[in-house]
Order: sequence, then structure tokens, then C-alpha cells
Amino acid sequence: MTIILASADTPAGHAARDFAIDEARRRDADLIVFPVDGSTPDISGYGYDRVTLENADGRSKDAVGDLIDATNRPEVEAVVVGVKRRSPAGKIFLGSSAQQIILEAAVPVISVKPAT
Repeated sequence: MTIILASADTPAGHAARDFAIDEARRRDADLIVFPVDGSTPDISGYGYDRVTLENADGRSKDAVGDLIDATNRPEVEAVVVGVKRRSPAGKIFLGSSAQQIILEAAVPVISVKPAT
């Protein structure tokens, strides 16, 4: 089975990365690191040997949409995404990648907040 990490170079993204590695070990699953913020993570430092990096289609302008499409693969069992605290008004007026993933993914989504 496979877990997808919605990777971002933020405190919430780092918390999600750490959780996703632990969860992949616990489930004995492969881990796909899918950057949603345009960054290029160094997966060699993850300390887990079943990690691969997958980028959005070069012709696509929507990495989050490509990640959501990847959740339709039969081997994918969960997505891990980092979230930050947002006010109710912020949730209404500002869209977020995490919110889109939570609402549209075809598999369960594990949302992780950074430690305060």
C-alpha cells in the first residue's frame, strides 16, 4: 500500500512529513512525497528507504489537482497533509491547498498541525 505526503516547506509541512514517515513505517507502506508548493524536498534525509518523489505534471498548473488525481490509484490508502490554524473568516475568504485535499481526496486524509 501507499501513503501520499502533500509536501510543503512550512512548519505544518514539516510536521506532516514527520508524521507521514512514522505512519508509513507503522503501516509498512510506501511513501510518495508530492510537493504542492513548488519546492523540491530532499528525500534522502527522510530516513526511510521506501520513499519516492513525484511531481505534478509539467503541463499542469495545479499541483493540488494532480495530487487529488493520484488518490484515485488503487494502491493509495491515505494522504497526509499539514494544516495551520485559520479563523472562520479566513476559511471562507481564503482557499487553501489543505482544504481542497481534505474535501476532494478519494481516500482518507490525515491532517497534522505543527506543535505550538
